[in-house]
Amino acid sequence: MSTATATALSERLPAYSLFAMILSGAGLPIYIYAPKFYADNFGVSLTALGAVLFGLRLFDVVQDPVLGWLSERLGDARRLAVWIGAALLAISMIGLFAVAPPFSPILWFGITITGLFTAFSFLSINFYAQGVGKADTIRGSHMRLAAWRETGALLGVCIAAVAPTLLADYVESPFAVFAYSFAIITILAAIAMLPEWRENVTSEPSPIREILSDKLARRLLILALVNAAPLAVSSTLFLFYVESRLNAPGMEGPLLVLFFLAAAASSPFWSWLAGKIGPKYALFIAMILAIASFAFVLTLGEGDTTAFAIICVVSGATIGADLTLMPALFAKRMAKISPNGGQGFGLWSLVSKFTLAFAAAALLPILEASGFSAGDANSAQALATLTYLYALVPCALKLIAVALLAATSLEEG
Repeated sequence: MSTATATALSERLPAYSLFAMILSGAGLPIYIYAPKFYADNFGVSLTALGAVLFGLRLFDVVQDPVLGWLSERLGDARRLAVWIGAALLAISMIGLFAVAPPFSPILWFGITITGLFTAFSFLSINFYAQGVGKADTIRGSHMRLAAWRETGALLGVCIAAVAPTLLADYVESPFAVFAYSFAIITILAAIAMLPEWRENVTSEPSPIREILSDKLARRLLILALVNAAPLAVSSTLFLFYVESRLNAPGMEGPLLVLFFLAAAASSPFWSWLAGKIGPKYALFIAMILAIASFAFVLTLGEGDTTAFAIICVVSGATIGADLTLMPALFAKRMAKISPNGGQGFGLWSLVSKFTLAFAAAALLPILEASGFSAGDANSAQALATLTYLYALVPCALKLIAVALLAATSLEEG
């Protein structure tokens, strides 16, 4: 065993990777699969699904800061609370994908996905807040912890994003198998992280107004909101784009693997590059590459699967920068202004989830209004709308993110 591996094990960094893996598996992939799953299997309209997801985010406006407030005050009860959260996460995933709706599918969708994302928020807030204190006790501080944590998160996204598609070739109910497997891994991850919850932060909680009054923290939250929106857009529409615009049904899984593996593989590179030229310039490079890749998608049409695969690799690599550097920058700022971190990461959780729900609420009704129908033959107008939403909207959002990053000094305060 190498010295580096032995050090990482002694610092329990693999436990952070595994826990990040299950959290990421319960986040982005659910937005990729859940709307299409309920539309295809239970006939729920895209507009109704988008409305439920957006309504849930309005609920999060209140819930996530409250969960952050609670996280800062758990004390010795943190371990039990995390176990309850992990159990709710596992049960909700099973209910969402493995249990036939016992009543109205849209109502069942709303109940199960509310439980899923409430647990996701609570666990994420505690996990990232715990990392603020953890980073001060290990070699390499926030960037090294972020490399382990976000690489695990990206691998979790990879596995969760592709598992249902790959399982479809071998089992009759791939989403049910995925849900039960996810539940088992969630319990294992909770066990692996068990020793970490003993190291509670002891500083006084910071009022949320103090966090929002900090110029750099506020800028980072706004930047995270805008910069994450393109991924939210492409994630929401990915399955529809591959199936209908590229006319490549069955390729969703391999293309998702390419996208998220590129993100995971690039994470150490972005951490290294940020150490060489600074996180701001590393993010600039990633944003410019993302804009170029989205712009190229505008030129694609039916049958251009190989070209789109290349785009998946390039754009996936840029996501590696977003998911590695942005949380590390925010965690570093929280360590300075709010060491407890709970309410700060409550806001961070809200921002990351809001982009996904806003994309679903804004784009799915537009797509349906254009005449688009999942799995059916669609008109040229509907396919053009799908392309513009999938590629042009992210380009515009990334340009705004570039401007915001340019106007932000990461060394403030």
